[in-house]
Amino acid sequence: MALLIQKFSFNGFQENTYIVQDGYNCVIIDPGCYEKHEQDELMNYITLNNLNPAALLLTHAHIDHVLGCSFVLSKFEIDFYMHKEDTNTLNAVSDYAHVYGYPGYSAPSAPNKVLKHGDVLSFGDIQLEVKFTPGHSAGHVVFYNEEAGFVINGDVLFAGSFGRTDLPGGDIEILKGSIHNIMFKLPEETVVYCGHGGETTIGQEKRTNHILQF
Repeated sequence: MALLIQKFSFNGFQENTYIVQDGYNCVIIDPGCYEKHEQDELMNYITLNNLNPAALLLTHAHIDHVLGCSFVLSKFEIDFYMHKEDTNTLNAVSDYAHVYGYPGYSAPSAPNKVLKHGDVLSFGDIQLEVKFTPGHSAGHVVFYNEEAGFVINGDVLFAGSFGRTDLPGGDIEILKGSIHNIMFKLPEETVVYCGHGGETTIGQEKRTNHILQF
């Protein structure tokens, strides 16, 4: 069955939350829904499409990508997946969420599933290969589906840009390695679903992304 990808833009950071679905099962990636209307939008989509959430996945644990984790976990009894190197990043959000205007942030329970490079996650007809891509954060991963030709890329690559490296766990040289040695090894036609902004392709970024100038 062909996979569908639904994108939502949530919170003040305009973070992209994704639902990947096979018609019945779905996974929720990087839930940034903080306000009630955002939470309602996510829930209404799941309900109206009769979806069965199977897992919560994080590309990484910066505040904008985790604001809705507790909400999602309160609604569904599902496994919570994250790379262990972003544990400290997730734990720190409670300490500074109020500074960014999110005083009501509720920390989620600790992930019960640990992601590793090369893992293949299967949920019904949904298959996602985990690739470890640190540099924007210490434990950043992306989720790749070769058959459907897409990657849920978080904040590694953007259209014409790349993830910032001035946050804890960031390192420009490590990020460049992730982009050149992991992302740019994917087929050029691979669609890149970014953590902010619109989609791009691996080929487009290989030809034009200014990280090549560093």
